Parts: sequence; structure tokens; C-alpha cells
Amino acid sequence: MSTEFLQTLWFILIAVLWIGFFFLEGFDYGVGILLPFLGREDQERRKIINTIGPFWDGNEVWLITAGGAMFAAFPNWYATFFSGFYLALVLMLLALIARGVAFEFRSKDRRPAWRKTWDWMIFIGSLVPAALWGIAMGNLIRGVPIDATMTYTGSFWTLLNPFALVCGLSSVLIFAMHGAIFLSLKTEDDIETRATATAKRLWPYALASFIITVVVGFLGTNIFDEITIAHIVLLLIVVAALVASGWFISQHRNKWAFITTGILIASSTVTLFAKLYPRVMISSLNPDWSLTIYNASSGPYTLKVMSVVALIFVPIVLLYQGWSYYIFRERIGRESKLEY
Repeated sequence: MSTEFLQTLWFILIAVLWIGFFFLEGFDYGVGILLPFLGREDQERRKIINTIGPFWDGNEVWLITAGGAMFAAFPNWYATFFSGFYLALVLMLLALIARGVAFEFRSKDRRPAWRKTWDWMIFIGSLVPAALWGIAMGNLIRGVPIDATMTYTGSFWTLLNPFALVCGLSSVLIFAMHGAIFLSLKTEDDIETRATATAKRLWPYALASFIITVVVGFLGTNIFDEITIAHIVLLLIVVAALVASGWFISQHRNKWAFITTGILIASSTVTLFAKLYPRVMISSLNPDWSLTIYNASSGPYTLKVMSVVALIFVPIVLLYQGWSYYIFRERIGRESKLEY
């Protein structure tokens, strides 16, 4: 296998890992964002938490794997991305730590104030990463100041530009809608009804935020330069998935709504990576200073070894995670044992 083939292969594999992370952690974040609002009393909030209880930590593994793959396959990309976005990633890490602790500590004490505090920690620990990932992906496709030495020369505030902020808003709304649909499939009675109604209310806002993102991107960035037929097809898939999800929600066909929001998240991520290729980070200072799969990658031997390891272990991980979702597929109802 040629080095160029391996570099392209690992770019695709990393994109797949991000797709898996955003799809799975998307409904995970969505459930956390909606927790204080859909759960009207403690028992209902416990049920909501237990819908993602068996899955949330496994979903985070996709992020760790994506970061590890970036480090091993494209170390210069990893170094520039994680150093340039350092403060944002620290804030995200603190939010995720608070969220994980909240899941474990919330039900250790019966005092209402104690449980309410941890409920809001789950909310914050879900909202902050959902927004920051949208901001990060927006900056990746818009471009950030990178000099000739592959060093990020901006600041934290550079990342908070209009296009990235509307991307962050879109990701929060889409993840919240995705989470509401997931809750409608995993709960019963009043929670299921409220989750479906919430998804229906969120859809127009998700659509509006998507339109705003496209308009701001068109007016304020050059991301629509050099658009190919493949990019147009992918964008049409994104639009079709968003429109279809709204229709399925309105028809109370929640399984199909969940599938289409999943397609929406996946196709949006594919569009981002397709627009980047063969770049991995765009320099807004000089296009020639952009990081690509060629100047950011490891050597051919490392890529070959990683390919063999991935071929062996990725199917095992996918089978295990699929098995866990199958085992915990039942709805959370009146008779369910609540672990969280």
C-alpha cells in the first residue's frame, strides 16, 4: 500500500470515528441538556438519566479513540489542534468531568437540593461540550490563524467568531432534538409524550439555525468557494435529512425521526471532512500554510501498523458496543430498576 493511500485511509477512518462520536454522544448530550426541563419530579429525572446510564461512558470512548487516532496518524494535526484549541478543550474537559461525577453522585443522597445541584451539573456538562464541539468544527472548516511552522497564532477569542458561534448554536439544537427523540423511544407515559412534544418544538429552531449557519457562512467566510458536485450532493442530503426528521416527528414516527437525525449528524460531519480534504486544518493566514494529510502525517511504517491493529480491534469494539445497546434496549418504565 502506498503512503498516500494510507494517509487517505486514516483521514477517512478518523472521520468515521467523529461520525460515531457525534451520533452517539449527540443524543447523550441532548438528554443531559433536556434533563432539568423534561423531568418534573425526582423519579422522572432518574428515569431520564437511566436511559443513557449504560451508554454515556462508552460513547465517550469514541472521542478518546478519535483523539488517539489523530495523535498516531497525524501528529502535527493533533499538536496544532489541541494546542490552538487548548482553553476551549480544558473547559470542555472540566464540563465532562462534572457531568461524569454528577451521574455517579446524584442519587447517593436523597436531599432535594443535593439532587437538583447535580441535575444542573449534568445540564452544564452536556450543554458546554455540545456548543464547543460545534464551535470547534466551525473553526476547522472556516480556517484559523496557523503560521508557516504549523503553530496556531490566535487566542481563545479568535475561535468565538460569528460563523463558529452559529455552528455551536446549531449543534446544541440538533443534539437536543436528537436527545428528545431518543427519550421518546426509551421512556413511557408522560415523559415519552413530553419528549415527543419537545422534539417537535425544537425542530423549527434547528432548521432556522441551519439556515443562519449557511447564510453566515456564505456572507462571512470563503467556505463556499470551490464547491464541487459532491459537496452539493452532501449538502442536499443534510437538508433532506433535516426536513425529513421534522416530518417524521410531526407524524409521531419516532424511530424514523431518530434515524433521520442520525443521518443529519452523520452527513453534516461527512460534508465537513469532504470540504477539508486533503487538508486537516485550514490556515486563514496563508492557504499554503494549511495542514494536510501529507505534511501532518506519521511515517508509512506507523500507518501500516495502525491499519493492522485497526483491522483486528475495531470490529471487536463495534460488536461489543452493539451488544450493549441490544442488552439495554428496553424502555425505562414504571417497573424498571433505576441504577442512577
